[in-house]
This record gives sequence, C-alpha cells and structure tokens, in this order.
Amino acid sequence: MRLNAMRRLRDWGGAYLFILPNAVIFLVFVLGPIVFSVYTSLTKWTLLNPPVFIGFQNYRAIFQDHYFRQYLGNTLFLMLALPFEWAGALLVASALNRSLKGRLVFRTFAFMPNVCSGVAIALLWKTLYNYDSGLVNIILGSLSFPTPNWLGDMAWAKPAMMLVGIWASVGGVNMILFLAALQNVPDHYYEAAMIDGASGRRLFRHITWPLISPTTWFIVMTSLITAFQAGFEMAYNLTRGGPGGATTTLIFYIYRTAFDYLKMGYASALAWVLFLCVFVVTLLNWKYGERTVFYG
Repeated sequence: MRLNAMRRLRDWGGAYLFILPNAVIFLVFVLGPIVFSVYTSLTKWTLLNPPVFIGFQNYRAIFQDHYFRQYLGNTLFLMLALPFEWAGALLVASALNRSLKGRLVFRTFAFMPNVCSGVAIALLWKTLYNYDSGLVNIILGSLSFPTPNWLGDMAWAKPAMMLVGIWASVGGVNMILFLAALQNVPDHYYEAAMIDGASGRRLFRHITWPLISPTTWFIVMTSLITAFQAGFEMAYNLTRGGPGGATTTLIFYIYRTAFDYLKMGYASALAWVLFLCVFVVTLLNWKYGERTVFYG
C-alpha cells in the first residue's frame, strides 16, 4: 500500500505542481474576491471604516433606489443597438466572404476599431460629436439638417453612444465569427439551389441563415451577457454619465458608488443584482434560444 501511494504521488506530483500556480491565481484573484464581495454586500463599508454587518439591508435599498431603476433602464435602452450590431457584423462578414482583390486588407481595416484603445475611440468620437466644431454637425449643417447637441442633450446622448457602439462592433469579433460560419457553409448547397433557380434572398433564408444559426445563437448569448456589463468606458470618456444621468449604466453606477461615494457594501450588492440579471437572461436564452438553432 505504501509503495502504491508513493508511486501515485510520483506519477501525479508533477501534474499537481503544474496546476498549482494557476490554482493559486484562481483562488487569490477570482474565487477570493467573489466570496469577499458576497460578505461585503451584507455590510455597510465605506473603505474608511471597518465593515459593519447589516444583513440584507443593501438589497432592500436597491429596490427602493430610483437611480438603480433609471440606470437599469439606460442599460436596457442601450441594448436596443444589439440587433443593428449583429446585422451589421453579418453584412460585413458576407461582403468580406466574397472573392475580392485585397480582401485581407479590407478584413484588417474592418477589425481595426477592436485593436484600438477604447479611450482613444471615445475621444475621437467626442471630437466628432462636438456641437460647434464637430465633423458630424458640420456635415449635417451643410446638408441643411438639424445639428443636435449630441452629448449635451438628454434626448440625443444615448443614441450617440449607441452609434459609437454599432460602429465599433460591426467589424469586431462577431464579424469574425460570422465570417468563419459563412466559410463553413458547403458550396454545393448554393450550387444545387442556384440550378433550381433560387434567388439570393432564398439562398440566404433557406441555406445561409439556418446553417449559421449555431453561431448566431452563440453571438446573441455572449452579446447579451457583455451588454449588461458594458457602457463604462464610453460613458466615462464621452459624457461622464450625463447629462442628468442619461448615459449612466449599471456598471458605471457600481463604479461611482464604490469609488466616488465609497459605499463598497452597497456597490457589492449592486454587482450581485447585476449578476442575477445576467444569470436569468442567460438561462432564458439557453432554454428558449436554442430552439431556433438548426444543426445540419
């Protein structure tokens, strides 16, 4: 028995040593903060004083917090841009899937916004949206269209952020995933349908769309998860969450609650409510969204 134990230790000891660094990192930087945030969400903690256990008072306060309802509404409103992002990514992927000269160059340019710094992109668009000297209003004015105060008007601030998000994501990871899915559709399906006289619309509806549905479902699921946690970078650099909180999202509210107002306990509770929202949406998408997937 002792020899067998020594032999097993020798055989598995090397594997455990290789796993150990990753396990330590996971415990210290992932599992540890998660457990600690559960505890702090049940406390009143301002960083300046030790945490005081208050039970579920933070969670009760959230559902009485009109700012939480407003910023949840902002987050959901910004998510209305997702269908346009998906459609744009699919359109760009379809265009780049054709046999064109220099398509590798076009693919590189399409993906470039995802390589650039988010802060740089936000500052670029802040300049373009400038009410007096921005290129967007200059073009609109030359065409005799109204020139709105994009980032200073509550009615236009969210649409302005949505346009930036659509522009940045159309050529991003979703486009790459759609492009890979399109390249995996067998050509003989198209050839057989074209011999039967199928139009381009019918080709897309009856061949392309069903065969890329697994990728589409994956993109929808991951995009929804990301969208609940998005909006901080653009809101912080474009509008600071204004005007009047019109562009403050839940993730930005959590940041401000924790580091501007030093309410770490309340911020932890907000983070767990956000996690619950993401978890419920993911479960619903997993249960009902998969029914639309065709595995050919």
